[in-house]
Amino acid sequence: MPPYLALFISLIFIFYLFWIDRKNDYFTKALWIPFAWMFLAGSRYVSDWLDLGRARFDAYHEGSPVDSTIFAILIVMSLYVLSKRKIEWNHLFNQNKWIFLYFLYCGISIIWSDYPFVSLKRWVKEIGNLAIIMVVLSEQNPYEAITAIFRRLAFIWLPISILFNKYFPALGRGYHWDGTMMFTGITQQKNSLGLICLLTGIFIFWNLVIKSKSQFIINKTMLIDLLFFGIAIWLLDLSESATSLVCFICGISILILGRTKIMEKNPNRILLTIILGAIIYFMLEEVLSIKEYVLELLGRDATLTTRVPMWEFLTEMCPNAFIGAGYYSFWLGERLLKIWDHIGIPLNQAHNGYLEQYLNLGYIGLIFIGIIVISGLVKVNRELRENYYGALLSLCFIFIALLYNYTEAAFYGISNMWLILLFSVIDVPSSKGSKLPGDERKYKNWE
Repeated sequence: MPPYLALFISLIFIFYLFWIDRKNDYFTKALWIPFAWMFLAGSRYVSDWLDLGRARFDAYHEGSPVDSTIFAILIVMSLYVLSKRKIEWNHLFNQNKWIFLYFLYCGISIIWSDYPFVSLKRWVKEIGNLAIIMVVLSEQNPYEAITAIFRRLAFIWLPISILFNKYFPALGRGYHWDGTMMFTGITQQKNSLGLICLLTGIFIFWNLVIKSKSQFIINKTMLIDLLFFGIAIWLLDLSESATSLVCFICGISILILGRTKIMEKNPNRILLTIILGAIIYFMLEEVLSIKEYVLELLGRDATLTTRVPMWEFLTEMCPNAFIGAGYYSFWLGERLLKIWDHIGIPLNQAHNGYLEQYLNLGYIGLIFIGIIVISGLVKVNRELRENYYGALLSLCFIFIALLYNYTEAAFYGISNMWLILLFSVIDVPSSKGSKLPGDERKYKNWE
């Protein structure tokens, strides 16, 4: 089939999917704002779509004026939407003080950054993350809203990824630094492809599981969800992203475990079971080193011989162990060139979210992340008794985010994993209390 004919058919198919989904009451007009933000975060920035990219070193410092403008517009639009909604801001700040203190600390850290203007611009985008996710959280049915967003994102991300891989290899494939080929799809890197498959797959699976609680009727919507769930798995395997694959398996396992009667009858058991499972894993790791067997099954270097030396070198490069280099400032200037020269490849992250946090914000930044996660788990534990299936999804993504950050850095920046973690831990009074299909509990809606 000629490439442009395949493109035409793909666009018609996508249009058809959106046409079918047009009556989705959960996807309000305001959700087009986070939809656009998440689409760019998951695929490519506007400058990349327009092929306006700069040299790598300059891009890390200045970024793209086009991208900055687009993100600024989305931030302003989201703030406008929030200004029109009845949100108890005082209550919101009190309920999430550690999250807002963390963002404040990120802003203060600009003071000791070697490139304060660059750090300031990146911090403004970070505030944009909060505004974007608050648009979703302030919907009357946040869980259904976030699922509706990712369902529509899947309508574009997954078909275009297949199209690019097969008919436009210059766009859908890339190369590792050793010259080996990787499938990237609509993204620019195989791990990014793995991430969009991970997120869309989890959301679609959750949607199917919740709907089937009260009824299991094969209709057009369910068939589309089943189709895209299968495509997500296929592309995830094609991406060869071991991190996303492991997170996907763990996420699906948590959702399946949560659907068992023994967990539903006593909702608090699910959190206790997962924590206990994590403790058992670490104990087995100490005794049997099971991580090596898992990595070998995934075809990865079980000894991490390439990353451990890199992590040790980066740790030595950190200018201050307690406060770090300043928000999003470690990978800048002469330090960046020295790292590239030492490692031999132009990296822009430590491939470990915890180390990345340490490099930029020091031990204080790590402590903040730990407190935020713990407070998020406390919130989820309370919500399990009020909105079990919604809280189950939040719990799933909190643990996925913790696992994902072992080999990728996603605790800040324009990252959908970071957005989903914020969605899962932010406690908005009565915002996530919408009644879900098949759940007989009565919940309050956002007013």
